[in-house]
Amino acid sequence: MKATYGDYILKEAAKILAVPSPSGYTEKAAKMIIKEFEALGCKAWQTVKGGVMVDFGGKSKKNAILLEAHMDTLGGMVAEVKGNGRLRIVPLGGMNANNAEAENCIVITKDKGEYEGTLQLCNASVHVNGDYNDTKRAWDKMEVVLDEIVKSKEDTEKLGIGVGDIVCFDPRTVITKKGYIKSRFLDDKLSVAILLGYAKYLKDEKKKPARQVYAHITVYEEVGHGGSASVPENVTEAISVDMGCVGDGLQCDERQVSICAKDSGGPYAYDVVKGLIDAAKRAKADYAVDIYPYYGSDVEATLRAGYDIKHGLIGAGVYASHGYERSHKDGALSTLKLIAEYIG
Repeated sequence: MKATYGDYILKEAAKILAVPSPSGYTEKAAKMIIKEFEALGCKAWQTVKGGVMVDFGGKSKKNAILLEAHMDTLGGMVAEVKGNGRLRIVPLGGMNANNAEAENCIVITKDKGEYEGTLQLCNASVHVNGDYNDTKRAWDKMEVVLDEIVKSKEDTEKLGIGVGDIVCFDPRTVITKKGYIKSRFLDDKLSVAILLGYAKYLKDEKKKPARQVYAHITVYEEVGHGGSASVPENVTEAISVDMGCVGDGLQCDERQVSICAKDSGGPYAYDVVKGLIDAAKRAKADYAVDIYPYYGSDVEATLRAGYDIKHGLIGAGVYASHGYERSHKDGALSTLKLIAEYIG
């Protein structure tokens, strides 16, 4: 497989990352992703729930495989317009307040447009706040400071900002000369780009998968129920293509594809894990096998919904998950190699 697919995946990831899509606000991203898959010759459509289904085709309709990735990301929601005109927010998904501090953001109102701002610690000036260093970073200690002239609750409400409005954080995407991609929300938009890479590979090489292949790009993974629906009837196996964990006690790094044997939801299907390892060896994909201590995937939501399938989890190595994340084009390419070889 050509190394240029790694570059293609990073470029596609940057395009997808530029479209805000925290859980519950994914319509624009879904429409964009459908167009990207259709341009590569795939049939793609939106589910009632808001996700994107993709049909890659396949020689055999039996024992179809479903690849699951998610376009929804972490974010925030306005919980209160404060008396000083600033905003108290609550997280969408597992975003930590300390990881979002001093981040630029956009507040998307229901019908009055968008407004820029920054998430700051309340009383954020070190020269004023003697308790700055000792204050625990928690959501009730943080506020969105709007880039508008507002001094009261009434000033902010006149802009059309209110409870329930969405807060999107700047991804700050950078692709370095050495092939690293640094950004918020590589979890899991990098994997969506990897699946686009798979579509491009099939088109470029005029290949047809050995068995029917579908993808479900889900929209509520970060809140736990992304993969709980929309499994085609002929699917007998589902694999989450999500981020691979990188950190102390784990084997994977950003230049590898991680094959997860177990996470907080329990073990993945043993024969699927073994098959993925064998496929990685055949494809000469740089891989590691790991156990993730604090992780849950789309495919586990699929199982909890009652689907009778085998399941697995793979992904390019991502460091600093749920923060300012980093991966590498080699890890993305190894993930693509593994997918292509495993499916056949």
